[in-house]
Amino acid sequence: MAKEMTFFEELQWRGLVQEISSPDLIDKINKGGLTFYIGTDPTADSMHIGHYSSFLICKRFAQHGHHPILLVGGSTGLIGDPKPDAERPMITYEEVEHNIKGLKKQAEDIFGFEVVNNYDWTKDISVLDFLRDYGKYFNVGYMLAKDKVKSRLETGITYAEFSYMILQALDFLWLFENRNCTLQVAGSDQWGNITSGIELIRKKLDKEAYGMVMPLVTDSTGKKFGKTEGNALWLDKNKTSSYEMYQYLINLEDNMIVKYLKMLTFYTPSEIEELERQHNEAPHLRIAHKALAKDIISGLHGEEEFEKAVKISEALFGGTLDGLTAEDLIPLAKQVPSVKLTEGTKLIDMLVDNGICSSRREAREMMDANAISLNNEKHSDENEEITKDLGIDKKVVIIRKGKKKQFIGIFE
Repeated sequence: MAKEMTFFEELQWRGLVQEISSPDLIDKINKGGLTFYIGTDPTADSMHIGHYSSFLICKRFAQHGHHPILLVGGSTGLIGDPKPDAERPMITYEEVEHNIKGLKKQAEDIFGFEVVNNYDWTKDISVLDFLRDYGKYFNVGYMLAKDKVKSRLETGITYAEFSYMILQALDFLWLFENRNCTLQVAGSDQWGNITSGIELIRKKLDKEAYGMVMPLVTDSTGKKFGKTEGNALWLDKNKTSSYEMYQYLINLEDNMIVKYLKMLTFYTPSEIEELERQHNEAPHLRIAHKALAKDIISGLHGEEEFEKAVKISEALFGGTLDGLTAEDLIPLAKQVPSVKLTEGTKLIDMLVDNGICSSRREAREMMDANAISLNNEKHSDENEEITKDLGIDKKVVIIRKGKKKQFIGIFE
């Protein structure tokens, strides 16, 4: 790019700044030295791709001399941040504890962040202390004006949910006083909660704190990612395999690719501009998509996992199976139609009984045309017996019918 950007300008270029609480924050972000926090409630035991941009921004800030803290909401998770359209189901103490362990390990392993739990400083606050020390600083009219509350007034909002913003403001105050944390960063849906914390610090301590929110990461329909929305791409590879992540990213709509490269990778602006140029010249080659997938999957799970995801994808379309194990392939049953294999079954029966071919006639036609392959080898003898010796690790067979239809066969 012609002019070197400041750190804040680069954040804007990447589409990572939707709103800041004060123009004074820009200089502080550029200079470095801020302690800031970003929070997540333990509604699941893994973060998902919707969180990924938030945690990448922590790494970006850290690289520019700031200190990130990840807050896991052991107390706020027990209440639930109000959804705009319905009450959030409460989860049990046991679920929260389980989820916190998963999130803490994930944050430390993947991102290397310091992790704190707001249950530690809220568990001993009595109802009277909560109302006197914190509730007295919140005007009901001010709270009702917040978007999340306003959207729920007609359908109804419980007092517990209504109080959530006070709990989150309390977190900001505690971290401000005890950790010199002067900035909270979050997705745009948290703006009301962040400004409530800034106001609490101003009223109670007569000091200034800051907030910055980012646009939410959404899919092509504009829907944010998440457990509730049913479209979560989990950062835990046991919940969303590297292959599944790769398939989602490699098939991403063309009009989303540059946005995702900016928000979700560490490619430089000039590298992204070059990827955009290559994509516009030959979109069918998926060069930008593969670069996106490589950066995200390698960043989460290591380059070996990315290479494995590529190899599995290629294997399904006739590439080499070398180095792949049954453990690598069995999770594909979630993404690719799967069938159960019984040792000793004749090939023609296996094809018809599992619905791979609609009839024995079609099965014979496909075999005569060399259009049936097992683990990328053509098979045309209808009386051939299916044995475990055909399988990878004697467990899994990739069955291909023609060029485009694949099935995962798993021995019973």
